[in-house]
Amino acid sequence: RALLKDSPIVILDEATSALDNKSEAIVQKAIENLMKDRTVFVIAHRLSTIKNAEKIIVMNDGQMVENGTHEELLKIENGAYKTLYNAQFKTAE
Repeated sequence: RALLKDSPIVILDEATSALDNKSEAIVQKAIENLMKDRTVFVIAHRLSTIKNAEKIIVMNDGQMVENGTHEELLKIENGAYKTLYNAQFKTAE
């Protein structure tokens, strides 16, 4: 509905959480194209959903514990984002 309404700000809360990896990639590409020139807040546990975000904010127990780009967050030794990333992707490799 937000996309049809042409809202300048969009909040996506776990928008791809129920999808398999292949379907998620297709939806993610469509979302990226539709979100140009909009402010988008994406709430997600699957890091593949937010990997290309301009800025990522990592929350823990309601507190912001880290923020930065995907690359910046992976450089933080023992960081929350890096730990979650390793848990999600290192086992898949």
